[in-house]
Amino acid sequence: MRGQLILVVGPSGAGKDTLLEAARERLGGDRRFVFARRLITRPADAGGEDHEAIEEEAFREGIAEGRFLAWWQAHGLYYGLPESLRDDLGRGRNVVANVSRAALPAIVAAYDRAVILEVTAPVDVLAERLAARGRETKEDIAERLSREVPDYPRETRVLTVRNDGTVEAGVDAFLECLEYAAGRDLKLRCVDIDTWRQSICFLHEDCIAYTASEYLGPGKVDVLAGRESIRAHVNVVRDEALVAPDELGLSRHAFEMLGVPEGTRVEIERTPSPESRMALRSKIQGNALGRAEFRTILKDVGEGRYTDAEIAAFLVACARELGHDEVCALTEARARYGHRFDWDREMVVDKHSMGGVAGSRISLIVIPIVAAHGLTIPKTSSRAITSAAGTADAMETVARVDLTPEEVMRVVEETNGCIAWNGRLNHSAVDDVMNAITRPLGIDSRKWAVASILSKKLAAGSSHVIIDIPAGPRTKVPTRQEGEALAALFRDAGRDVGLTVEAIVTDGFVPIGRGIGPALEVRDVRAVLTDDPSAPPELSDKALAFAGRILEWAPDVAPGTGRARAEELLRSGKALQTFERIVDAQGRLPQPVRPGLIGTEVVADRSGVVTDLDPYRIASVARRAGAPADKGAGVDLKVGRGDKVAAGDVLYVVHANIESDSEQATAMAIEESGVAVD
Repeated sequence: MRGQLILVVGPSGAGKDTLLEAARERLGGDRRFVFARRLITRPADAGGEDHEAIEEEAFREGIAEGRFLAWWQAHGLYYGLPESLRDDLGRGRNVVANVSRAALPAIVAAYDRAVILEVTAPVDVLAERLAARGRETKEDIAERLSREVPDYPRETRVLTVRNDGTVEAGVDAFLECLEYAAGRDLKLRCVDIDTWRQSICFLHEDCIAYTASEYLGPGKVDVLAGRESIRAHVNVVRDEALVAPDELGLSRHAFEMLGVPEGTRVEIERTPSPESRMALRSKIQGNALGRAEFRTILKDVGEGRYTDAEIAAFLVACARELGHDEVCALTEARARYGHRFDWDREMVVDKHSMGGVAGSRISLIVIPIVAAHGLTIPKTSSRAITSAAGTADAMETVARVDLTPEEVMRVVEETNGCIAWNGRLNHSAVDDVMNAITRPLGIDSRKWAVASILSKKLAAGSSHVIIDIPAGPRTKVPTRQEGEALAALFRDAGRDVGLTVEAIVTDGFVPIGRGIGPALEVRDVRAVLTDDPSAPPELSDKALAFAGRILEWAPDVAPGTGRARAEELLRSGKALQTFERIVDAQGRLPQPVRPGLIGTEVVADRSGVVTDLDPYRIASVARRAGAPADKGAGVDLKVGRGDKVAAGDVLYVVHANIESDSEQATAMAIEESGVAVD
């Protein structure tokens, strides 16, 4: 038996018969449902429901011969459900039957796919309806309504329709329960057709659960089997030898992708949801969206329900226009995707950089300074995308960064801070899908970026966030004026989603520090933390400035004294000690990654003054040398802006571990070093 047996019960006066008759009429053409016509030992013209009359002797013979799906006695009569309903159940159709509550235990014990649908109404409504019939006295009605009724069988699903309003409302609620009880599951079958890499779902044209023709077209469906699912196009077949009406077929590739055995109960779901598609189209047409609309779109995007073309159109629309309220709505919608931390603390601080400046690895200095003071600062960062190193890449030269949420919680409890990769934390499928489209197509929206960054800070459990916005001709923000406008957007949007945000526009014209590449950047970080005289002063200065601004959020640090407190923590060695504790807590590497063994000098071809260092070009040389995948690769700068050089002086050293990488990076540097000497 594969169909659902839906057992309708309810007290006299609840209106069962009215609802059943209306549902029968409404669902007359729906092959999923069969409304049972009961056999009753009373004349056919006795009034009431349409039933099949049968003599008591014949009924008893039917019991002895097993001609009933179920039977019971009530009010001095015999009631039965015909055996023919078993065939309907076997074909996956859902049988709706009006039964006595007393008969439920026996029926439920015999059929594990039984659902109870209770029709009820308040006692005063029942009494009023029974009195209107004129069949019983007031006392009889009171006695009837006071009778104790047996409990429903345990572990049986019970749906309830409260039928105390209009007939239309009662019928609608009854139909909704029938739909829910019936479900839409079919038996999975592998159709041995090779569709190469296309996933195809086959439905019979007389499918008992779905109107198959409605699923034809360019759209896809999700085939759901418990926690497993795949996305497929629908084809309709007529031959039951391929797929029966109660089956769902999958092409060979799709069947292997789903990974569950034949016979598994599966369902299909349109993709994307109608609400999501309406919202997406509305945005493409230039309309503003709210939180719920962004949420449903992002959910469907993350689950792969849209084509790349549809997502691209949506992103272009967002890049073209996002209002302030939309940025806030998008921020909160995106924060739902990925792990959300709850630190149970009034203040949790964080720091983020818009990036674009080679070597600016200040996070590895700021986090231990702030954590050493006692503030909570769980830093989660991405790996490099277009640069020679990201914060996570750099930290990974000395410690594990691919921490689980539980490990992040532990590290922060032990040290007040962490420097972890966000790929296992607040990253989501939405980011994967969006990034796969925005990067190759060059779709860029600062407002979208603000929403993305702030959503990650919300998910990280932050309360206060400082944003570094490097401005320069080769960064994401070309001018200071644009940087200030972006800073204002960060502050305003942050305030409206519950974050305290300070955004600072910084110099993005030249690299910060000497090392460009993971291991080389960590070398500079350690020089600053150990207060080494050779430490790059611009790296130390920027890190202390940001750490000082964060520390002034602390209740015990007076305004204007944050930088001095940061310097005290750095010079005393407390920041270094905290950094080492974080490394140990995250998992120190047995041997830290060292700069690449192959070092090639790039020299000046003329004498003069260094007037410019192109951070993008120099980072490109470092990437050609193998960074960030090769964490020892990169560029070690030997000059800074304003330095005097002579022809033949070393501008920088290219580090690599593979000969071919070294040769290609050196050739690139000789063609254009990125260091301007005039």
